[in-house]
Order: sequence, then C-alpha cells, then structure tokens
Amino acid sequence: MCGIVGYIGNRQAYPILLDGLRRLEYRGYDSAGLVVEKGNTVTRVRVQGKVAELAKKVGAQVLEGFCGIAHTRWATHGVPGEVNAHPHCDEEQDVFVVHNGIVENHELIKRELQQEGCKFASETDTEVIPHLIKKFLTEGASLEVAVGKALKLIKGTYAVLVIAKSDPGKIVAARQSSPLRLGIAEKEFIIASDPSAIVSHTKKIITLADGELAVINKDGYVISELQSDTIIDKKLEEIEWDMSEAEKGEYEHFMLKEIFEQPEAVKNSLRGRLLFDEGMAVLGGLKQVEDKLRKLKRLHLIACGTAYHAALVGEYMLEEYAGLSTEVCVASEFRYRKTILDPETEAVLVLSQSGETADTLAAVKEAKQKGVLTLGIVNAVGSTIAQETDAGVYNHVGPEIGVASTKAFTSQLTVLALLTIFLGRQRDMSLVMGKRIAEELRALPVKLEKVLAQSERIREIAQYYIKTTNFYYIGRKYNFPVALEGALKLKEISYIHAEGGPAGELKHGPLAMIDKNFPIMAIVPQDSVYEKNLSNLAEVKARNGRIIVLATEGDSEITKLAEEVIFIPKTLEMLTPILSVIPLQLFAYYVAVLLSKDVDKPRNLAKSVTVE
Repeated sequence: MCGIVGYIGNRQAYPILLDGLRRLEYRGYDSAGLVVEKGNTVTRVRVQGKVAELAKKVGAQVLEGFCGIAHTRWATHGVPGEVNAHPHCDEEQDVFVVHNGIVENHELIKRELQQEGCKFASETDTEVIPHLIKKFLTEGASLEVAVGKALKLIKGTYAVLVIAKSDPGKIVAARQSSPLRLGIAEKEFIIASDPSAIVSHTKKIITLADGELAVINKDGYVISELQSDTIIDKKLEEIEWDMSEAEKGEYEHFMLKEIFEQPEAVKNSLRGRLLFDEGMAVLGGLKQVEDKLRKLKRLHLIACGTAYHAALVGEYMLEEYAGLSTEVCVASEFRYRKTILDPETEAVLVLSQSGETADTLAAVKEAKQKGVLTLGIVNAVGSTIAQETDAGVYNHVGPEIGVASTKAFTSQLTVLALLTIFLGRQRDMSLVMGKRIAEELRALPVKLEKVLAQSERIREIAQYYIKTTNFYYIGRKYNFPVALEGALKLKEISYIHAEGGPAGELKHGPLAMIDKNFPIMAIVPQDSVYEKNLSNLAEVKARNGRIIVLATEGDSEITKLAEEVIFIPKTLEMLTPILSVIPLQLFAYYVAVLLSKDVDKPRNLAKSVTVE
C-alpha cells in the first residue's frame, strides 16, 4: 500500500528520491519521509501529508549524500502523522528502515524489546524492525546479517530497505509478499516498490522474489536466499513501457487520461490474439496448460474491488458462451471459506491490475496448496501473482496510475472475452459464433471512441447532480456488475454515497429509498433483458424518481422514461459492459472534479493493496 524507493550511486540521492516518491504517491499519500546518508552522517526528514509537503519542509536546505531511502505512506498501524511516518529508526538513530506490509507479531516483539530496555516513538508495527536490527548489530553482525536475523523473527508481509550509520555505503533490501524491484543503471542502483520510480533512470530491472535479500553498494549487488544465505543469479528483465506512459501529458488528471486511453488499451489487449478466420483466440500464456483447460468442468474467478466486478461479467460470458460452470468469489473471503476444489476438473483464475493484491495472492496460495491449477489475468509484468500462478494472460495496457481503476477494467473484460472464445471453442462454441465475437471485439475501439466523444454531454449531466447525496445504479445480466462498478467509481472519487444492484431487486427493498432526491442511474441496452429493465424504470418513474439511462443508439422509447439519456453503440450483449462502463467512469470523474476532489488520490485509498 505504501511506496518505497532507494538510491545508491554517484549522483546526489535527494532529487532522485523525491522524484521517485512523486511517481509512487498513488500508492499512499498520508505522510512521507526520507533519509539521506553521507558517510556516517544521516539526515532524516518526515512530514504528515503529501510529497509536496516533504519538498516544502526540505526547502532550500542541501541534503547531500549519494545514498538514501524514502517512503510515502498509506496508514495501517498508527494515525497519519509525522511521528508515524517512515523512515523509522532505533533509539540511537543508527538503523533506518522503510517498510511496506504488515508485521503481524509486532506486539509480541515490541514487548520483548521493551523488556530489554528499548523505547519506541511511534504507533507503527514497522518500528520493531530497526530495533531488532540494531540489537543484532550490537552483537557484532554486519548490516546484512542483522537484517536477515531480524526478518527471520517477523511474521507477516514486507518489502524493506535498510541503511545504517554504523555500516555506511550500503542498502539492504528484502521482500515477502510485497513488491520490490532493483533497477540497474550505469554505476547506480534504484530500488523501488514499482517500476514507475525506476523507468526514467533505467529499463533494466531485477524483481526480487519472496524470501530474497539484496545487498547493494555503489559497486554492485548480491542477492541471496534469506533462509539459507545461498547466492542467487537473477535474470535481468526489461520494463516494457516508456516514461511518457506514466505522465499526465495534456490531461488534468491521470484518471481522465486513462479513461481516454481505453480504445488503445483494448487494442493492445487484443493485439495478436484473434484468429478471425478460425473464430479463435490465441493466448500464449495458456499454451502450456491447454490440455488441462480442456478438461475443466468448473472455474473459480477470484478478485477484489473493480477486478471483482470484471469477474462477475466474466461469469456470465463463460457460462453462456463457453458452457463452463463458473463461480465468482471476493478474494478476501475465498481463503476463509471451506471451498470444495477438485484438482482434476477445477481451476482458479485470479484478476489483479497490479499483480500484487494481498488478498488475491493469498487466494492463489490457498488454491495451490489444494493442488488446483491457478491462472492469472494481470497487467504488471513480472508481478508476484504473475510469478505465483501456473499460467496466465497479461493485459498489456501500460501503467495505470489513477487509484480508481478504469482502463484495467475494460482490459480485463476484453481478456475475459478472449478467454471465453478460447474455452468455448475447446467445447461447443461454433465457428460462426467464435468469428462473430472476434469481429465484435475488433470493432470495439472505434465504438469506444464514439462513447468518449460524448464527454462534454456527460460533464453537463454531472453538473446537474453535484449536490446529490445519494445515487442508486441498476442493471441486469451482463450490466448488473457494471452497475456495481459505476457506484464504486462515484464513491471512490466523489465521496457521494452510491449503491449498485440488480434492477430486478428494486421491488425487494431499494424502492423504499426512491424519491425525487434519490436519482437512479440505469444501464438499459437493447438486449435480452431490455423489456424487463423498462418495467423497472416504470416502477421508479411511478415513485417520482429521477432517472439517467445508458441506452443503445436509436432507442427512441427510452427517452419517455428518463430525464437524461446517454447512448452507446450497439454490440454483442456480452460486450456491452466494455461500452456501458465508460459513461459511468466519466460521470464519476466530472462529479468529483466539479466538487474539487483530488481525483487521482482519493482519501483513505491507495492503488496497490498489498496488505490484507
């Protein structure tokens, strides 16, 4: 949930650390801090608030040094504030640590250290780490040995960077279920929780795996296994995207940029994956498990948040067109259910933009423990979920910086449609149907452009509703999950209370809430449940509810029931969510902007949720 970055080389560390924090701020922004080392002199600066506040506090003072670590925080233990901001240190201010994750046994360790005379300054779980390291340093260990000993006592998750005045010119890095990458440039190294802090310096990276520890100085690095001290020869990877993809460019916010990138994102997710003449999808990442997939009788889709809504759409696709029994579960609940899994006929497919979502990763590990085939749909190449799953598919949509996911969602739906073709053609899907879905997928980018062209009209509608305090989103079948997603987007960035639900459930409770001050956002394309949706709109109209409708182009009847109508092009029913979600994303965005909210950094949220 937090952003961490470290630097060691022959340039001044402070500007590089500050730039890295700015690029990582979407991962956490309630406090920030850094430490710069020059010889055995260390300067620490911390603030409550965003990275801009840290830059102000540093001001004109010169922070000299060629080595440093930095952090931007999303609070778990301890309220946001300077005293709880990272880097944390021991009482003698020798060892400094930045940490992303949770130390689950910190209370026990803290009590034991306090009995030995240690005094703690913060409310965080992290602070036990520098105290433990200092304890082992005092006993004569080198910094890397002390870090290794300390981490062996910790239960939980971590990505940590450590420096010490008593062992200068060195950064020790380690990870367990929290991302950490080492960027390798000319005589310098950048260590970060996300490639966006690295890519402007180098595209060459090494992704640390769980249980690995790296010792880095200006001359090189050594990576070893934490438990055995065995040296590991890690392969260099290449960051696929350019720095320009992590810049806002002409857009006011990353979220708006990413909404408008969706036609290109869908193209990228489709590129090279459709065989039109054969009505087939080519998914290279699944090639090695193709025979196992042919034997599947049941597929479990596991995800969180927006990815969970994509999974719900995927459930309709896979059951209706691939003829495969599918069950969707929220990742945070999956491992706590006594789910019956058959390794011979079932598989688990997880969805995650970051590939680091802690609850989703836990579901993967639970499934693997039960011997079940695990698959992943992730965007971040080399991420933990990509490494842990048996096979999978990348989204290939570039970095998504805005906390509220947009282009990743439509890409996930696109990949799920490709998977539906792939699994369907393995089963009973006809050549004709496979070709039809493939052709409709190919036509989507142009249709997406047509929806985006209505952005000013959607902004005008948003202007009318900025004083609304409640919203209800409804849809049926494929667009029921889109109703959930639309409500989530409005909540996430505008802080307006919104709920989503199946249109057919209105009469079973939610209608009690409807009046002229409680508007409805209804997703009503001309599909197999169109007439049913019209009946639900009539129920709302009879109770003086105000209605905004997303409808299919050319639908003249719908205007009789709604105050505002936003039209989307016609497509296959299973693909309507890829079009219908766009106006909902834009509506949420414009409401938030008109209310002067910080769209890219909504309060209390962070992009990559790496804690349970």
